[in-house]
Amino acid sequence: MKIMGLQNARRSLAKLMLVLLLAGTVFSATPARAAELLVSAAASLNDAFTELATLFEQENPGVKVIGNFASSGALYRQLEQGAPADVFASADPRWMTEAIGRGLVQREESHIFVTNELVLAVPAVGRVTISGLNDLKSPAVTRLGIGTPETVPAGRYAKDALEEAGIWQELSGKMIFGENVRQVLDYLRRGEVDAGLVYATDAVKGGAAVKVVKIMPSEEAPAYLIAPLANSRQLELAHRFVELTISERGGAILARHGFKPTTGTTN
Repeated sequence: MKIMGLQNARRSLAKLMLVLLLAGTVFSATPARAAELLVSAAASLNDAFTELATLFEQENPGVKVIGNFASSGALYRQLEQGAPADVFASADPRWMTEAIGRGLVQREESHIFVTNELVLAVPAVGRVTISGLNDLKSPAVTRLGIGTPETVPAGRYAKDALEEAGIWQELSGKMIFGENVRQVLDYLRRGEVDAGLVYATDAVKGGAAVKVVKIMPSEEAPAYLIAPLANSRQLELAHRFVELTISERGGAILARHGFKPTTGTTN
C-alpha cells in the first residue's frame, strides 16, 4: 500500500510539473507588450506629428506612439495635474515656460523647432465679402471664430492682433470661441462663421473650403517648442522623438505641412 501511495504521489508530481512546463511555454510565447510613447502636442501639430509618429515607429520597432492633441494650455493643465506624458509640444512659449517653472521640463532640453503665421481666413463660399480686418466691423459680419485666448495660443495671438488694430472690444460681441484652433478651422470649413483667425498651417489643412484673405502682421511669430517630460517613463524614447522632430528629416515633414522649421532652446 505504501508503495502504491508513493507511486501515485510521483505521478501527481509529474502531472504538476508538466502543467507548469506547458504554462511556461504559453507565457513565453505571448508577445511582449509594445512600449508606448505618449506625446501631448498642440492641436495644430496633429497631421505633422501623426506622420512623424509613423516614421518613429518604423525606426523603433516595438514602440507605439500615442498622440494627445489639444490646445497647449489644456495640455499644460493636464500635465500640471499629473497626467502621464513623455513629450510635450506647445504652440506657445508661455506654456513651455510654465512647464519649466513647475519642474515638468528641464529648460536646457526645451527646443524651439518651428514657427507659424496667423491668418485671417474665410469660408471659400461665404455670404459676406471680407478682404481685411476693417471689414469685420461691418454689421453684415456676425460671427468671428477665434480660439479661446486664455488656453489656445492661436486665440492669444488673435487677441493681440485685434487689440493692436484697436478693434478687439468692437468685435467682442461677434466672437465664437473654439477650444482649439482646429475647432475654429472646422467652423470655417462648415461655413458656421463669417471669418476666423487661424494658423496658416490650418488654412492649408482646410483645402479648397477655406480662403486666406490676410496674413496678420506680428512682432512675435508663433513659435512651437518641444521637450521630453522630466518624469517620463520612457525618457530615452522621449529624447529620440524630440531629436527626430528637430532633425532635418523632421523639419522636412513639418515643412510639408506648412510650418517654418527652425531650431533653438528657450532662454
